Amino acid sequence: MRGCHRRRRCLTPIAACIAFIAIAGCGGDSSYKNDPRPPKTIVIAAAILPDKVSVSPTEFGAGPISLTVANQTDASQRISIIRQVNGQPQTNERTGPINPRDTATLKAEVEEGDYEIRVEGQGIAGARITVGPERESAQNELLQP
Repeated sequence: MRGCHRRRRCLTPIAACIAFIAIAGCGGDSSYKNDPRPPKTIVIAAAILPDKVSVSPTEFGAGPISLTVANQTDASQRISIIRQVNGQPQTNERTGPINPRDTATLKAEVEEGDYEIRVEGQGIAGARITVGPERESAQNELLQP
């Protein structure tokens, strides 16, 4: 009887390890897809001048952008990203009021096409930008959000 009791003590940890491994192996049939990341966000600089809006760069690929706008006028301004869709202007994004000599950042997802970065009202000429095909995925770039 004593030998049998000793054997049970030895087999219990082994059985527990086998059960743990069997349970850990479950879930292998999940359908997780490693979809590629979107393109890396690029920064577009814009300045509202007394007579026009200046943007750099004016050509880039589709994907997420961060438009940083500096208001170089003496009045508060709002800026919009306008795209022509079926002959109708469509406002994608717009800022709140940007105080004189201040900056604002506008994040947007832009698709292929022609856009205008325009100040609402005020008679300041807008800037045209051309968005090409989607930029390359940021899949293999380190330290991406």
